[in-house]
Amino acid sequence: MRHFLTIADFSKEELLEILDLAKQIKAETKQRNFKEYLPKQVLGMIFEKSSTRTRVSFETGMYQLGGIGMFLSSNDIQLGRGEPMSDTSRVISRMVDMVMIRTFEHSKLEEFAKYSKVPVINGLTDDFHPVQLMADYLTIIEEGKEKDLVVAYVGDGNNLAHSWLMLASKLGFELRIATPKGYEVKQEILDKALEFAKISGAKIIIGNDPIEAFKGATVVTTDTWVSMGQEAEKEKRVKDFTGFIVDNKLMSYAASDAIFLHCLPAYRGYEVSEEVFEGPQSKVFEEAENRLHAQKGIMVWLDGKRND
Repeated sequence: MRHFLTIADFSKEELLEILDLAKQIKAETKQRNFKEYLPKQVLGMIFEKSSTRTRVSFETGMYQLGGIGMFLSSNDIQLGRGEPMSDTSRVISRMVDMVMIRTFEHSKLEEFAKYSKVPVINGLTDDFHPVQLMADYLTIIEEGKEKDLVVAYVGDGNNLAHSWLMLASKLGFELRIATPKGYEVKQEILDKALEFAKISGAKIIIGNDPIEAFKGATVVTTDTWVSMGQEAEKEKRVKDFTGFIVDNKLMSYAASDAIFLHCLPAYRGYEVSEEVFEGPQSKVFEEAENRLHAQKGIMVWLDGKRND
């Protein structure tokens, strides 16, 4: 049995296999050919962090695959009243076929997976957001950008940046991350990515200059400067991130046919300008839709590995 906790847990071949499956299921969906890959199965969806895209994409995806998604807010289950994660895992995983968790500490997710009898999917933690990156790379493939790929990420060295590190180091493309000083990625995650890069041939560049990161990039991306739980830091963060807005000036340094990605929600005037977000290079809504299809691929692939 396999879990989907972080991209670091997968080989290049496995990641591409999941994406191929996602492409196949997406093509069937577009033809209104809904094959029941997961008939009568139940996906338990535990949310300690709220979300629009994560809930809708997983719930819709499971339904279209022949199963059902069950929304479980931490306020509605015993987890929110102090029940140990290990106990919650041992109970819920006896009643459902798969679990998706969106939470804060990555260690919580790992503990749940340790005691679970069924596959567990990371819907987001403070350290990683792997399902988002699978959707991003599916979009990159569809836009024909995977060959000679150069990704520029500017902004906070957060869970999204960490997941870009994992994806690049596994698949072997060039990744440039530019953050304000003091907002760099975690050193232990960077070290792990650099080890993987020795095998894949990935080129990873870390710095603090967004212009250098954008020069010639074929895909450019960012994330909100103030994530959930950081609202008290908003004023300081907005000041510290001055010069990191993805606007037309910064985009001019990227390749002329570069595409712009954003995991959403996006705050215009902060991490991205209105012109870029609504402009012809923006693929953010194609990317958002691909959360649905990439996650279908993940769930079907995990189901196939249940008895391995």
